[in-house]
Amino acid sequence: MVQVVEMSAAQRREVERLARSTSEPRRMVVAATALLALADGVSVRATARAVGSHQDTVARWRDRFLAAGVEGIGVIAAGRGRRPEIGQDVIDAVVDDTLHSVPEDGSTCWSTRTLGVRHGVSKDTVAKIWRARNLRP
Repeated sequence: MVQVVEMSAAQRREVERLARSTSEPRRMVVAATALLALADGVSVRATARAVGSHQDTVARWRDRFLAAGVEGIGVIAAGRGRRPEIGQDVIDAVVDDTLHSVPEDGSTCWSTRTLGVRHGVSKDTVAKIWRARNLRP
């Protein structure tokens, strides 16, 4: 059974504008194109083939549009996309503490876990910083 995406005339105009856009991000243009096909009664599977995407992705675009309207087109869901990089100030602080201080708990050197807790990053982040600079506590 094909679930037709229903949209108002104003929503359709905006989705058509996004689908024709040359300045919007590609993910928005492709999602808008897919939504127009779904609104015209094309199945999710056929739409996915037409836009060169997976049918689960097209279904997610449809569901997001039904929940959020035009504002939901092209939105990257939480937890998706590129992970934030570590700020240079945090890297500098980790390196400085590694080289010039000792933990307050009486240990003779920092562990990745204690230094991570001190700077609010993971132990793996501390290990990555140390490895990149050839540091050993």
